[in-house]
Amino acid sequence: MVTLKKSLNLLAAVLFTASSVFSYAQTTTQELEKSIQETEQSIDETLEVAEGHEVAVEKTQAEKVQEHIQHHLADDYSFVFFSDEETGKNYGFPLPVILFDNGLKVFMSSEFDYGNKLVEKDGQFYKLYHGKIYKTDAEGTITYDENHFPTNEKPWDFSITKNVASLIFTTVLIFIMFLGLAKTYKNGPNNLPKGFARALEPLVLYVRDEMAVPNIGKDKYKKFMPYLLSVFFLIFLLNLLGLTPLGFNVTGSISVTFCLAIFTFIITQVSANKDYWKHIFWMPGVPVPMKIALAPIEILGAIIKPFSLMVRLFANITAGHSVVFGLIAIIFVMKEALGTGAATGIGFFLSTFLVFLEILIAFLQAFIFTMLSSLFIGMAVQDHAEEH
Repeated sequence: MVTLKKSLNLLAAVLFTASSVFSYAQTTTQELEKSIQETEQSIDETLEVAEGHEVAVEKTQAEKVQEHIQHHLADDYSFVFFSDEETGKNYGFPLPVILFDNGLKVFMSSEFDYGNKLVEKDGQFYKLYHGKIYKTDAEGTITYDENHFPTNEKPWDFSITKNVASLIFTTVLIFIMFLGLAKTYKNGPNNLPKGFARALEPLVLYVRDEMAVPNIGKDKYKKFMPYLLSVFFLIFLLNLLGLTPLGFNVTGSISVTFCLAIFTFIITQVSANKDYWKHIFWMPGVPVPMKIALAPIEILGAIIKPFSLMVRLFANITAGHSVVFGLIAIIFVMKEALGTGAATGIGFFLSTFLVFLEILIAFLQAFIFTMLSSLFIGMAVQDHAEEH
């Protein structure tokens, strides 16, 4: 009886303690839920304010370097050579903005003040936001979707951006370079070029003798030489100019390499002979079931070839620019840890070494793109000797 009484007392104590714990847990849970709701409400209010106004947050040195690298790699509506962080002033020059939105609208990108000002044209308001031009209201409101992407309408944009201006400049430079060389050959095929044209002749002969003739053939290479020379020198010069402080990164733009690859693809398909198409759709000497199975693979291969040209050039140039800027950034990021002198010395040594390597890569990428283009064209125009 005594034992049962003790057991009942122990059970009552346990139940009392458990009820107290459960009561406290329930109260704590309710308070926690209330706190979470208040926090979520505060976050929502903060996001609403942030969407309408840019919140000034102090960035670390690494974040500033990363932002500068991304700005260099991206296209822009103006050239910025350097910026004064203390005053917030950018040093460079603007480019023409050409919009088609209920009529033609032309103005200089300086009116945007690097995204700090709205531009009003014919009652329409435009805002430069993260490198894109959007239509807004008079307050410059940017609306977002659930993934926080802008949903504002964009006008038709035909602006002369940094990449477009770089392409125009390089094209004019190529014309000037080759006018002298062409004039020399026009006066006589055995005349020796003079001045800078003498440095161009070995490269022209290299493209002809090492790429065009071996891959396309002596009897068919001449009509493809203008394209091969154009694409070689265009890529080579753009890659070299990308190593200067001018901020060129044209071949690091996927849209530019896409256009170059499309030109190679179109020239290859238009110039192809019947043997080329026969080896794609109905391969000679192959059983019929295998012909049916291999035809889609051959068609896919014809599309993958220019795609590989596009990605190879884009990826190598973008990676090279990122690494060079990353090594230069050692001077700023590691200044406190290593000291100004040591960080500058290490950054200068590594970046200088890599710049010389990038000069080699600039030539190598132009060589690879031109070599593969001539190879694809040669495969399309050569006559296949059929074996019976």
